[in-house]
Amino acid sequence: MAEISKKTLLEVKNLSKSFGDLRVLKDISMEVEQSEVISIIGPSGSGKSTFLRCLTMLEKIDGGSIAYCGETAVTSESGTVCYAAKSDLRRIQGYFGLVFQNFNLFPHYTALQNITDAPIHVQKRDKQEVMAEAAALLKKMGLSDKGDYYPYQLSGGQQQRVAIARALAMKPEILFFDEPTSALDPELTAEILKVLRALAAEKMTMVIVTHEIDFARSVSDRVIFMADGLVVEQGAPADVIDNPNNERTKAFLRKMSEE
Repeated sequence: MAEISKKTLLEVKNLSKSFGDLRVLKDISMEVEQSEVISIIGPSGSGKSTFLRCLTMLEKIDGGSIAYCGETAVTSESGTVCYAAKSDLRRIQGYFGLVFQNFNLFPHYTALQNITDAPIHVQKRDKQEVMAEAAALLKKMGLSDKGDYYPYQLSGGQQQRVAIARALAMKPEILFFDEPTSALDPELTAEILKVLRALAAEKMTMVIVTHEIDFARSVSDRVIFMADGLVVEQGAPADVIDNPNNERTKAFLRKMSEE
């Protein structure tokens, strides 16, 4: 029986980004296929978070191209960076969601309002349908009784689960996570990793910037090691984490195992 080819959700070619004289990202290319879970690891300052911010249009790139589901969001030809028209870009932005390390919930909205606001007001979807889906997402996150709570009334782990539910409510094709556990203590970290494992089991396409090496090993289809703005090494977890080729990767993993 012939294998069904997976859809390419994200295609990045020769992406570069500088802040002044500092080149933060240097000629990065990658593809993400449907249902793939990719973990990006690497030392602080290697460009991981900036890479995610460029992919989600929070930072403008200096060169290269980004396409979602075959639609070009940004390209550069003859040295000129050109983003898609506003209406096209808005549609393309609907293909992805981003979960921040510091939750970024609206403090004056309840958990339920944080989840339902964008689907109702941005996507213009039916309110009753959105409310029902939000209740289901809260249940999925183990927060059925927290819908009327404000962020300040929730633990960090609960806030992050609301943030994940908010991203899922938009029905994205691909979810980005920028160090989703870095602001949490070990017990709350375990809560969030459990949610991510469940999403991976449901074949949610995810790109996760993380320092949790054991998690990256067990959940990822592919691991990317970044350092100094470059993709130094990438491949299956068994190769990159357990049997790396590059000395830079080996040194990083050695240091992580000692912490």
